[in-house]
Amino acid sequence: MFIYGNELLLADQVKSADTFFQRFVGLMGQKSLGGGQGLLLKNCSSVHCFFMHFPIDVVYLSKFMEVLYVETIQPWHIGSFVKKAKHVLELPAGSGQGLSAGTQISIEA
Repeated sequence: MFIYGNELLLADQVKSADTFFQRFVGLMGQKSLGGGQGLLLKNCSSVHCFFMHFPIDVVYLSKFMEVLYVETIQPWHIGSFVKKAKHVLELPAGSGQGLSAGTQISIEA
């Protein structure tokens, strides 16, 4: 799956986590998240980085895939509570720096 923001390609190797178990496991156990990779957590409004070995950029999205907030989370930390967040996009640290609140995200299969 491809993810675009501001008409620029953010990630071209994005997996989707649709079930409770997929969202729970997320990126735990991975050694790193390479450039172009990401994880879209559908129907999920918060994240943690417990048992992770690397920082990630977390993009909180509305139900219409509009960016609400972007932050970098370090291993063993909990992400922010973002009101109206419906989905979360996890990207390699630094990948979400160009995104700001109000940016529309588009997804291509």
